[in-house]
Amino acid sequence: MTEIVPFGEVSDLENAQELIQRLNHSGKKLSKSHRRIAECIVTHYDKVVFMTASKLGEYVGVSESTVVRFAAALGYSGYPQLQKALQELIRHRLTASQRFEMTSDMDHAQVLNKVLKADIQNIRSTLDEIDLDAFERAIDRIIQARAIYVMGLRASAPIASFFVHYLKFIFPNVQVVTSGISDVFEQLSRISQGDLLIGISFPRYTARTIEAMEFARSRGASLIAITDGPLSPLHATAEICLMAKSDMASFVDSFAAPLSLINALIVALSQRRRHEVSEHFADLEKIWASYDVYLKKTGE
Repeated sequence: MTEIVPFGEVSDLENAQELIQRLNHSGKKLSKSHRRIAECIVTHYDKVVFMTASKLGEYVGVSESTVVRFAAALGYSGYPQLQKALQELIRHRLTASQRFEMTSDMDHAQVLNKVLKADIQNIRSTLDEIDLDAFERAIDRIIQARAIYVMGLRASAPIASFFVHYLKFIFPNVQVVTSGISDVFEQLSRISQGDLLIGISFPRYTARTIEAMEFARSRGASLIAITDGPLSPLHATAEICLMAKSDMASFVDSFAAPLSLINALIVALSQRRRHEVSEHFADLEKIWASYDVYLKKTGE
């Protein structure tokens, strides 16, 4: 029997028959009840992502146990796993209000616990799934670049700025590309072959980031993406893709894992350029001391 393809790998939610055909090819002929569930998921995915198995069953007109069996038929251990895969698949399509609805049933007393645990899980999942070869290739590409541009728009802008702040301690020609007085294309107008653009974007992905990466590619620049997974539109655009989980059941993005990944890049890059970085910091310490940049210790 052909292995069942999990729903999380279905690439097109607009066609209910796609899901049905995949199940039929696996040797699992859909029952009438399962067909109704499948069609409901595909047609009303923006509502189903918020439904429990019981609510989905009530909405479709089947029992909760039928919904659970449907999830099992897709190869999942239970309905929550199927629901999580569906959320992952269409997360970038959800509006801010829809993402906010995902926290509607969260107990206020459990918010801190759940948010911190979600961040911990994102870091753990990123560590388990990171492509180490891609990480090393990204290090090499950054070191080889003549000029480095780091782009982040909207919620990703602070991440790009954080990354650039530390990259400037390691490399002389680094520029952040973000929303401001000048358009992003003006900021990238001098990019060319030998340069590198690092695009950072997480759901909801910004169209401008994709356009800017395509523009940089047309100029012969290399592309690295920092995003959340293979379904991200940045994944197909970049030559090297570093993925960090950003799952959060809210309109707020979880950037704990992306920032940890960027921290790892910074440390790895500084180790590869240890001598240059050491000399630069020695010079900076003199400048900082001369201009009282940092608070002095008591008694100094």
